[in-house]
Amino acid sequence: MIIDIDSHAGFCFGVIRAIEKAEELLSRGEGVNCLGEIVHNEIENERLRKMGMKTIKHNDLSNLAGQSVLLRAHGEPPSTYQLAELHGVKLVDATCPVVLGLQQRVKSAWLKMEAKKGTVVIYGKKGHAEVIGLLGQTNNRAIVVQDFTDLNGLDYSRPIEVFSQTTMEPDNYKQIVDEIRKRMATAGSNGEIRLKVNNTICGQVSNRKPHLIEFARQHDVMIFVSGTHSSNGKMLFQACLSANTRSYMVNEPEEVKPEWFAEAQSIGISGATSTPVWLLNDVAQKVKDISDR
Repeated sequence: MIIDIDSHAGFCFGVIRAIEKAEELLSRGEGVNCLGEIVHNEIENERLRKMGMKTIKHNDLSNLAGQSVLLRAHGEPPSTYQLAELHGVKLVDATCPVVLGLQQRVKSAWLKMEAKKGTVVIYGKKGHAEVIGLLGQTNNRAIVVQDFTDLNGLDYSRPIEVFSQTTMEPDNYKQIVDEIRKRMATAGSNGEIRLKVNNTICGQVSNRKPHLIEFARQHDVMIFVSGTHSSNGKMLFQACLSANTRSYMVNEPEEVKPEWFAEAQSIGISGATSTPVWLLNDVAQKVKDISDR
């Protein structure tokens, strides 16, 4: 049996950077308080917890005067920085540079839209940490759109500028934009002039899907490794299924089942942008142990 780990899989740049910052602090013997889960992968979070990292919530900041708090790659709204300053908390900012740049663009667009009485739309998952950070750049006045039903309250007679959460599915983003453009035309607005669309989906995410589809087609069975809370993982796993019906998603090696590999000659292993390579290797070893029985 051939066991093939996807060379394109593993953490995205932003997550690698955040985890390296955490490990650096931990190696110096400093306590690390991470504001929210550093990554949407339970196994990696547990590894870092055993090294000494604590996961905290926003209401814990008032009790951490003089201590360091790590901001994860997802980014935070301005209110978090203000709260930390108020309580004397030292921030270690690991916001992904791509997300940080997007925050600045959203803030700039909102200021311009305010003057035009227009709307900033953010296509993303409601309640997601990155989306909360983006909303904060607009004093929470931007409109978050997760599906078509969220489009009903927009004023299509006024200018609209659209951004996407960095980890959303590109095809779905296009569908949302096309629908906005159509509704603006129906409202008598010149969509090409009044609608501005920003391509803000991370290249590492958008490029991974077509590669993953091709990778899944090359194998008899696909094992996709992802944390249960990863929206990116759910999207990419669906891409696997579309290319290979014998695709299975697991969180850890113990979830791999021997019956999945009946008459299979090649096994592909991949994962979400929040899945570490070491975990992919552990899953591959589990598959090998099963095949050697």
